[in-house]
Amino acid sequence: MIRIHNLHKSFGDLQVLKGVDLEISDGETIAIIGRSGCGKSVLIKHIVGLLQPDFGFVEVNGQIVSELNEKELYMLRSKFGFLFQGSALFDSLTVEENVGLTLSENTPMKKSEIRTIVNEKLELVNLRGILDQKPAELSGGMKKRVGLARALVTNPQYILYDEPTTGLDPITSDSIDEMIYDLSKRLKVTTIVVTHDMVSVKKVADKIAMIHDGKIYFIGTHDEFMKSNDQVIMSFIKRTGY
Repeated sequence: MIRIHNLHKSFGDLQVLKGVDLEISDGETIAIIGRSGCGKSVLIKHIVGLLQPDFGFVEVNGQIVSELNEKELYMLRSKFGFLFQGSALFDSLTVEENVGLTLSENTPMKKSEIRTIVNEKLELVNLRGILDQKPAELSGGMKKRVGLARALVTNPQYILYDEPTTGLDPITSDSIDEMIYDLSKRLKVTTIVVTHDMVSVKKVADKIAMIHDGKIYFIGTHDEFMKSNDQVIMSFIKRTGY
């Protein structure tokens, strides 16, 4: 379980998180939504220890993230896979090298062993025969899938998706959503999706957590969210100001 308690974070005079409380159960898929700049990405960076809280804490499997030493933090991060918004592939590396980078840099595995695992993960995201291609040769959807294969290469317990459908056409977005849902259920991983795309939320998430004014404003299912009469929620759905 991931437990976030009374989490506060400021950058200078700007208060971003003002007391976030949230629990994410093992095997659950949760979508974190909210306006741009509300603190969605700041929140997930605290989960993996990239940011330190001003007050409050994040607990992962009984460990307080901000209290871990460097070695313990590395071990914790090895349990996470992260799909970045822009896929974050290295242009100079092939698909095989990008997906297997963590294994080649941090394990004594042989190249042949790494290639076997890379092929397995590419199969999971429905990609074949592209080991030697460079990112520039791939479509936007293929880059997302390669980024996801890289996130899966260490068999993580948790996968974090940062705006996974941004910049993709509707058909490709649908295929990414289907893949996220399928992998979360097939691999039984805890999945956190940061997004503003309510179509994606409906397809992939067991529940929604909405951040507003630095706190969790809503927690519940997609149906509960869409049926809410709350003005802030209705404004978000209708894309009007609040």
